[in-house]
Amino acid sequence: MRFLHPELLWLLALLPLLAYLYGRAGGAPALLFSSTSLASSLAGARKTRPGTLHLLLRLVVLFLLIMAVARPQLGSSTTEIEASGIDILLAVDVSGSMEAMDFTLGGRPANRLDVVKKVVDEFIEQRPNDRIGLVAFAGRPYLVSPLTLDHNWLRKRLESLQIGMIEDGTAIGSAIGSGTNRLRDRKSKSRILILLTDGMNNAGRIPPLIAAEAAQALNIKVYTIGAGTRGEAPMPVTDNFGRRRLVQVKVDIDEDTLAKVAEKTGAMYFRATDTASLAKIYDDINKMETTTRTIKKFESYRELFWYLVIGALALLGVEIFQARKRLP
Repeated sequence: MRFLHPELLWLLALLPLLAYLYGRAGGAPALLFSSTSLASSLAGARKTRPGTLHLLLRLVVLFLLIMAVARPQLGSSTTEIEASGIDILLAVDVSGSMEAMDFTLGGRPANRLDVVKKVVDEFIEQRPNDRIGLVAFAGRPYLVSPLTLDHNWLRKRLESLQIGMIEDGTAIGSAIGSGTNRLRDRKSKSRILILLTDGMNNAGRIPPLIAAEAAQALNIKVYTIGAGTRGEAPMPVTDNFGRRRLVQVKVDIDEDTLAKVAEKTGAMYFRATDTASLAKIYDDINKMETTTRTIKKFESYRELFWYLVIGALALLGVEIFQARKRLP
């Protein structure tokens, strides 16, 4: 049940005030007295029962009329959301080189994987209508989460990613092949794979360009992201005495292959050299791969004010009848 004009219900607050004013004012005098002594003796007398009944009837009539003009309605409202989503598989490199400290979080140095997890988490949050899955890869690919709409669970699985959870290496071709295999049977509007790596393909049995051809044949876009500064990057190492320190290591990303993979599948290649550029890349992909969301609202309500009006008229008739009945 709802009221079409609920703001008019505030008029109900006037009813106690009207009752108070009516009680103080009383009715018009029916008799004139030559002396006030008799009238003063009647001043303390209580109101008659009929008078109280008439006041109550009038207040109830006003109550019903105020409720009527507020337009009470009984029925239901149903909202249907049709989400034309996109199936997205995220492939994240968790090889040892992702430990390089050339990115920042909160103004402090952070390794690449920690920054990637934060940026990807924000990307997932912006895609509530899409089925999203997660593949981690190093020397081989590993399915962390199948395609799902349960993004809370997906984000927990994303947080669980750790460097060293898979034997080391960079199997870019195998990661593309695994992602393509997970997307191939999906009957969605669009299917995309977003692959992030900081190295060169040096493991796995499938060359990246061969995997890209398979993705192209299945109409799957493969966006590729190369992560890491150019030239050298600080890498934490442990010396013979167990002490951790940073050393500069050479950064080597096969940008040419990554660009060809993206181009072959109708997507784009990006290079992220810091946290800001990485966040912008995922934001750009988010804008390019838009989803539609259609909302249909169905309402069916029955007007109830007629019942209140009829009730008010009936009580008003009773009040008039009672008033006439009292006349001599």
